[in-house]
Amino acid sequence: MKQNVIDDYNLLSGQQKAAILVMALDEERSSTLFSLMDEEEIKELSVIMVSLGKVNSNVIEQLIAEFNEKLNTTGGLVGTYESTERLLAKTLDKDKVNAIMEEIRGPAGRTMWDKLGNVNEHVLANYLKNEYPQTIAVILSKIKAEHAAKVLALFPENFAMEIVMRMLRMDAVQKDVMDSLETTLRKEFMSTLSKSTRRDAHELIADIFNSLDRNTEGRFMEALEERNRESAERVKALMFTFEDLNRIDSQGIQVLLRSVDKDKLAVALKGASETLKELFFSNMSTRAGKIIKEDMDAMGPVRMRDVEEAQQYVVSTAKDLANNGEIVVSEGKDSDELVY
Repeated sequence: MKQNVIDDYNLLSGQQKAAILVMALDEERSSTLFSLMDEEEIKELSVIMVSLGKVNSNVIEQLIAEFNEKLNTTGGLVGTYESTERLLAKTLDKDKVNAIMEEIRGPAGRTMWDKLGNVNEHVLANYLKNEYPQTIAVILSKIKAEHAAKVLALFPENFAMEIVMRMLRMDAVQKDVMDSLETTLRKEFMSTLSKSTRRDAHELIADIFNSLDRNTEGRFMEALEERNRESAERVKALMFTFEDLNRIDSQGIQVLLRSVDKDKLAVALKGASETLKELFFSNMSTRAGKIIKEDMDAMGPVRMRDVEEAQQYVVSTAKDLANNGEIVVSEGKDSDELVY
């Protein structure tokens, strides 16, 4: 992967300047700066530091001139996870350094419980299945109810009910117990997760292509087919477009209709095929269909970009409903169904 290079001082943000300055200072001065910051400030600065890449020496010299300080070395700097971690280790204890770096690498969230709420329910359930029911009860009581429900549903019924009963009888948990549990989760689960989680590359590209406008997507897909037809076919199979809504049955379309903004749906349908329009209108009341058709006629010509944005909104809503099990998307085969 090509390394990012910063060679234009005028393009630096204030946060980048602060990060470069800290990395350029000697240990004593950087330690003094860190000692004056709170943990959140250190985290914010660390995020910038790991993303710097290579900083040319002329940029460093201009920065030092701006701060009226003398640079001890004229070489460039490379901001990476490793170099940032080494610098933090010079001024902070090991546990705090690990916590900061995991905050950067791991799932999003300001607290451990926020982070757990962003971990896939299957991954979390697989980790918790070997824990004591009381421990699981404490953890599920600390994350959002919606996410806890998804995790609970993945356990065998008897085990799940044991956890529920523990939650019902649970008293206030002592602070030292909670602190110990957070430490264990951070060291044994989140650390491993941040190092091992890797999304399928074809799935990632499919999501990216889905977010492109139609012309750009077409050009990229054609270029991918020329270079690697097999990968292109896998990406195509994972993509979900507005016309793929035809693969949702009538009941699912009705659920979707109750979930989307009707004004955005009208814009989206301006660029739909007659078959897809008929699918939507046939699942509306006569009155609702008449209103949307009138809205579509009244808006006149609509920019293709606006139509594509509206269609992407409808597709995203459909994916969310499918992920929650509220609708089913057929794969297009007689005996198979694909649930996103």
